[in-house]
Amino acid sequence: MAKKGQIFHHYSFETKKKAVAMRLEGMTKKEVASALQISDIGRLKVWMRKYRELGEEGLVDRRRRNVYSDHDNERDGKELLSHV
Repeated sequence: MAKKGQIFHHYSFETKKKAVAMRLEGMTKKEVASALQISDIGRLKVWMRKYRELGEEGLVDRRRRNVYSDHDNERDGKELLSHV
């Protein structure tokens, strides 16, 4: 669970891929985290597990929010008014 005031870091696909490659070459988690400025060493363990299970596809962030355009919001508002 997140703690109050906690800052979440987002890492690019390229950074994750490079971190996995460095681990596969034999570097320690601490060395990789230091080299790539990754604040949470545990993240590397998660990336490695996902890489082993799903390959590079496992490193892609799937937690994107749905982004609605102004047109979609305008249409939804009209639909709500038409039902009143």
